[in-house]
Amino acid sequence: MSTDTQQETRLHGGRLIARRLRAHGVTKLFTLSGGHIFPIYDGCRAEGIDLVDVRHEQAAAFAAEGWAKVTRTPGVAAVTAGPGVTNAVSAIASAQSSNSPMLVLGGRAPAMRWGRGSLQEIDHIPFVAPLTKLAATPDGTAAIPGAVDDALRVAMTPHSGPTFLDFSMDQVFSEAEEPASDAALLAPHLGAGADGDAIERAARLLARAERPVVMAGTNLYWGHGETALRTLVEQLRIPTFLNGQARGSLPADHELFFSRTRGAALKGADVALVIGVPMDFRLGFGDAFGPDTELIVIDVAEPQREHPRAVAAELYGALPATLDALREAAAGERVDSGAWVAQLRGDEDDRRAAEAAELGDERAPLHPLRLYRGLAEVIDRNAIIVCDGGDFVSYAGRVVDSYEVGCWLDPGPFGCLGTGPGYALAAKLAHPDRQVVLLLGDGAFGFSGMEFDTLARHGVNVVGVMGNNGIWALERHPMEFLYGYSVAAELRPGTRYDEVVAALGGHGELVERPEQLRGALERAFSAGVPALVNVLTDPTVVYPRRSNLA
Repeated sequence: MSTDTQQETRLHGGRLIARRLRAHGVTKLFTLSGGHIFPIYDGCRAEGIDLVDVRHEQAAAFAAEGWAKVTRTPGVAAVTAGPGVTNAVSAIASAQSSNSPMLVLGGRAPAMRWGRGSLQEIDHIPFVAPLTKLAATPDGTAAIPGAVDDALRVAMTPHSGPTFLDFSMDQVFSEAEEPASDAALLAPHLGAGADGDAIERAARLLARAERPVVMAGTNLYWGHGETALRTLVEQLRIPTFLNGQARGSLPADHELFFSRTRGAALKGADVALVIGVPMDFRLGFGDAFGPDTELIVIDVAEPQREHPRAVAAELYGALPATLDALREAAAGERVDSGAWVAQLRGDEDDRRAAEAAELGDERAPLHPLRLYRGLAEVIDRNAIIVCDGGDFVSYAGRVVDSYEVGCWLDPGPFGCLGTGPGYALAAKLAHPDRQVVLLLGDGAFGFSGMEFDTLARHGVNVVGVMGNNGIWALERHPMEFLYGYSVAAELRPGTRYDEVVAALGGHGELVERPEQLRGALERAFSAGVPALVNVLTDPTVVYPRRSNLA
């Protein structure tokens, strides 16, 4: 090879990064501008990867996680050194808690002057490593392509999750030859299922169960297990409960999907299939199930934490293969669970009927459930619902229905506010022809409300619906119950957040009475720009703590 040809094949570090991202199917890079990462921008422009810039690095990283949540492929963010990385840490922690596959690319002070006090010089790896599956600094420009391949592969390996790479400024601006690579993203859901002996043990338990239940969560979604789950529960007649990213695996109007009776069903079950969901606080650390309930734990890989109680069988492996094998093994001897299904359906119907008064409440300011009844009248079956808030989102978790997977994005077990605009940005870019509805509290708006500027600049017509009660309700009401007073729980009543959104280039409306809601929502969906319907809600309404919904 001639010297001229060799020179032509040398690429700067940012171009090497972009070429590996493109080879793995990455089409969007979420970012906030910073000099340390200019070569990555140059590389992405050359390779046809869209740069989506935001107003705060947390939004870039949350958008990367949101992309993962709606596509089941790695989302990628790039942030500058120092505060760029520290601003992204909450999103990285959120992705760790939800097993979201994502890669955060960070700038880094020059290696040749390391330790001398360069601008934004800090070693990111020690504080990022506990939150990621891989955190590394490539040792030189030539090592960059292999590092990107490794980071994306690890992000997708079960349990999936976030990875991090930072690039020394001098090395990412320097050039190296691009090595040959046939690395490809993993598709672990296409692999082998659980061990055959474990399948047989679980099948024996399930076959004789008179009161079986399924409790499935986020890893069902990451493991592409929804089709196999639906076949299993339909053939074996098992009532099913869903949380997190698993919502929509059975449509909300499916005869075997339940939500309002979860507490009684889990306590009353004789056998429970716990699929892709940890027994954390959402399941009472295992106490949500009855003391005599035999648990069959099924997941994409062995648990990340020790089970808080004994389990009868453990099945780890690719979920489609595992669930299909379990169904086939249990089908021949399954006892009839018809009476159990009928009992739960009766209870479910009764509890839904009991909500009618609140759903129809015509008070002003609005009851949150009245707002959600109005929203249900104007959203499509495949609308993507993004949640960002506390009290307001808790009500949404109770009554907003999901009919397809990937249509429900909430902050997950990390519970971080400010996730919503980033998630919504990614969701609308991934699915531009679908409604994307951002449900947010007035408190949550304060974390990332300026991202409505991002939505407007990029022409992303997300519809925000705000429950504005002028307080931190999940804090104020419990404090008043405990102490008879509350502190640090007040916001400014009636703030015109809709006018803020209008000033940022969007559409905004205020809703003060129930009869104003329908028209405001319809105008927001037809506005063609990002919109916020600012609904004043009653601050005296107390979310019922008795609910076990997550």
